[in-house]
Amino acid sequence: MAPALVTGADIMEFDLDGNPIDARGRTAYLERFIHSEIYKAHPEVRAVVHSHSPVVIPFGVVGVALRPIFHLGGFLGAGVPVFEIRAAGGEATDMLVRNPELGAALAKTLGSAPVALMRGHGDVVVGQSVREAVFRAIYTEVNARLESEALRLGQGQVMFLNEEEARRAAETNSAQIGRPWELWKAKALAGGR
Repeated sequence: MAPALVTGADIMEFDLDGNPIDARGRTAYLERFIHSEIYKAHPEVRAVVHSHSPVVIPFGVVGVALRPIFHLGGFLGAGVPVFEIRAAGGEATDMLVRNPELGAALAKTLGSAPVALMRGHGDVVVGQSVREAVFRAIYTEVNARLESEALRLGQGQVMFLNEEEARRAAETNSAQIGRPWELWKAKALAGGR
């Protein structure tokens, strides 16, 4: 079902192999292996967000790296790898991470980064909590939009955060995640208004 239609009753629990604990006749999410294989490979990860953000996707298909352009994107400073599904699944996949082998390849590409782009598909964002993963997912999208605009305006000449600025900004922001979370939660509970 479309994510905007999901209710609490629709949430399914899976084991670390991507098997439903109690499917109750429901169809399992095709790309559950994104989550299960990341959790297996990275026990420090407590939350995974996968999106098909239209402003993020271009960075996975061109030779322009997604880099931190403002303080709320500081977590991107360690680099954003790009998962090439062809390397793991061959030349003719449907671009979906629909089995454990593709999930494991994605988890390997992610490595210790908080974000990995998925060529022609979207991105995956991880965190040590749901709040952190959501914060990173939202600001990955905002950063992509800002970077794209800056690249157009600056004709390729953009001043990104340096490594130390990115590290310090990420450290400061990690203590502030609760502030935007409360707003996002209130909007979600009010139906997105």
